[in-house]
Amino acid sequence: MNSWLHATPSAFGGKRVFRLGLAANYGIEEDGVRAAMDRGVNLFLWTRRAKGLGNPLRDALKQRRDEVAVVGYVTIGWFGWGVRRGAEGLLRELGTDRLDVLLLGWLGVGAALTDATQRELVRLRESGKVGAVGASIHDRPRAGKLAASSALDLLMIRYNAAHPGAERDIFPHVHDKKPSILAYTGTAWKKLLKKPKGWDGPVMTAGDCYRFQLTSPSVDVAITGPASGAQMQENLDAVEKGPLSADEEKWMRELGRKAHG
Repeated sequence: MNSWLHATPSAFGGKRVFRLGLAANYGIEEDGVRAAMDRGVNLFLWTRRAKGLGNPLRDALKQRRDEVAVVGYVTIGWFGWGVRRGAEGLLRELGTDRLDVLLLGWLGVGAALTDATQRELVRLRESGKVGAVGASIHDRPRAGKLAASSALDLLMIRYNAAHPGAERDIFPHVHDKKPSILAYTGTAWKKLLKKPKGWDGPVMTAGDCYRFQLTSPSVDVAITGPASGAQMQENLDAVEKGPLSADEEKWMRELGRKAHG
């Protein structure tokens, strides 16, 4: 069942997830994470830099595992053994026996999709240690090919008002909601939050950026990386406004083109 605030992406095996997922590696504190959970956030990107997320996530996994979606992020994955070692390390850190998704980080820079790494991903999925497998990737044409034909269940891709090229290169290759799409870099590394040269209109808030991402029917979840609990609450307030109006989308795309330069 899909709605504006919730979705059931194919990569999560029928699990209902809040459409704003949390990456906690930019400074949000434990109390901020718990407050986000209280408002329904249940999809989390787990990396070793996510210090404020560790204790709240471990508690949630113990108390309500079926309601929590964990995307484990392997930062170095050039070889099959490295993928397995990375996955097992993430499992140990969280004290759980299963990741909902195992994600190879930044394909082509921090990881490789070779025969060996693909075999290991499939083995981990078949063993039950991970429910689904995916990759983060900036190379849009390659991501489009992977979406059309690969063993990956999920792609985490750059998509924002300044970089909308996924609409051309990736989204047309997503069929029957597979692979699932996680959108990140929503603020274009904060470029969309500042006035570009020659721009007289308003700029976007971070929440506007996530609404832009989620308004696309191809995006299942937008990933936010707040520096504090207050920023997280602002983002949630914005997302609850719903999809963009036609006028809002026009303004954001114009700003995005200007910000891109």
